[in-house]
Amino acid sequence: MALFCSGLSTAAFSQTASTLPSAEAQIKAAVLAAPADKRAGATVYGYTQKGFEVLRKGTNEMICLADDPAQKGLNVVCYHRDLNTFMERGRQLRKEGKNQQDIFDTREKEVKDGKLAMPKQPSTMFAYSASEENFTPATGDVKEGYLRYVIYIPYATAESTGLPLRPEAPGMPWIMHAGTHGAHIMINPPKN
Repeated sequence: MALFCSGLSTAAFSQTASTLPSAEAQIKAAVLAAPADKRAGATVYGYTQKGFEVLRKGTNEMICLADDPAQKGLNVVCYHRDLNTFMERGRQLRKEGKNQQDIFDTREKEVKDGKLAMPKQPSTMFAYSASEENFTPATGDVKEGYLRYVIYIPYATAESTGLPLRPEAPGMPWIMHAGTHGAHIMINPPKN
């Protein structure tokens, strides 16, 4: 899940102004991942002719990432600002051409070496997605989106949380990357 935030496409930067969705449309879709009471105050990063940058400076603790226009469908996330250093590092490593495993291993080492800070308390990320036919990038309109939840708890384990290492029923919480810097609780509600 964290890899979504590190997998931003550089192809989007080469798009012309006429093919990039407006900042307003990107913001509209991006904040759908946030809880309703956090949307208006969230900082939103998105795509411009200059690259991936802040489209709207926020007033609360939520940071949202707009959909990558070079990818099909909708994939947006919002996360607590305490995760931002971790997420930015992933995006930087992806830009350098690192694959998912290299990004994970690099961040694991940097956290252990004290070079990359992780939140001291659990921190949440919300991921919202929709198929290509259910998303209109030009307007930011979405129908039949799917929201799932990720709660980062660095170095948590199945034993320390009581959670299984894989879901045993639809919507059941489980722990992924247990015992590592990227340990997080996954909650994937059943799809309608």
